[in-house]
Amino acid sequence: MRNVSKVFSNGTLALKDMSLDVERGEFLSLLGPSGCGKSTALRIIAGLGGASSGKIDWPSSKINARGLPEGDIGFVFQEPTLMPWQTVFGNVYLPLRLTGVPKSDARPRIMEILASVGLADFADAYPRELSGGMKMRVSIARALVTKPKLLLMDEPFAALDEITRQKLNDDVLRLWKQSGVTVIFVTHSVFESAYLSNRIVVMKARPGQVYADLSLQATTGERNAEYRTSEQYRATTQEVSEALHDAIHAGGGTH
Repeated sequence: MRNVSKVFSNGTLALKDMSLDVERGEFLSLLGPSGCGKSTALRIIAGLGGASSGKIDWPSSKINARGLPEGDIGFVFQEPTLMPWQTVFGNVYLPLRLTGVPKSDARPRIMEILASVGLADFADAYPRELSGGMKMRVSIARALVTKPKLLLMDEPFAALDEITRQKLNDDVLRLWKQSGVTVIFVTHSVFESAYLSNRIVVMKARPGQVYADLSLQATTGERNAEYRTSEQYRATTQEVSEALHDAIHAGGGTH
């Protein structure tokens, strides 16, 4: 992101001169108070909304007519956004169908990605038959089935109970390591960002800007149940929490 600003039609300044470099293979969380522009930034990166000024650079991708990297982005929304009349298989097939991939050719890839999220036995089920966590797994599978270079996730687990959320956090980390995909993950949870990320960008309250850029590369060991109770995790969450507190104060906002 190069000095990206966003002014909505009602005059709200959501982002102001926001600059951010994301490295290949990173798991980067955007953390900040509600209304600080995290989701706005993510949607601009995805091409779901334009910047009022500034630009998005894609230095290592083939760019299409819309200024976006071709086939390189997967997006997981806050809600699963599944088509209720389609099966799990049909929902995951959608992005491939839109690019003209025949169902017979797509089937092995779809079944592989469903197996990776633990839903191989639910390919013929409909969304109404699934729990909230299972629906989100379908959404993640749909985003990954095109094998994107960049996976954008907009607070995907915010509405789930804590146990389901922790399980999905572990699933996402496993998929990230297996696929090598770059992840930008929007959250307002200090604990979630500290658990998932190897880098956390803390944004200050509106207008959104980068306030702090924290590297967690030095974290040792596996991110698992044991890590959740470790002194290292406690210290990391404290560091992140303090940065968020300072960002809120600097932006004059409230959490």
